[in-house]
Amino acid sequence: MTTVDLRGVTCPTNFVKAKLALEMVDTGEVIEFLLDDGEPVKNVPRSLKGEGHKLLGLKETDGYYVLTLEKGEE
Repeated sequence: MTTVDLRGVTCPTNFVKAKLALEMVDTGEVIEFLLDDGEPVKNVPRSLKGEGHKLLGLKETDGYYVLTLEKGEE
């Protein structure tokens, strides 16, 4: 599974980087994003879901969040 560390990356740059990472994986592939608390964990999952990707999980770990999602159709 691909993991993309977006900790320390501010909005909206983290969403742009997440979209670029998703372009590198195939539809149906599962990818993890590491996100900071606050705006990133609120905005990135919502924006990616709005793009048609399937959210599989969001859990807090050691002060940051792990967002797991499945790439949807382009």
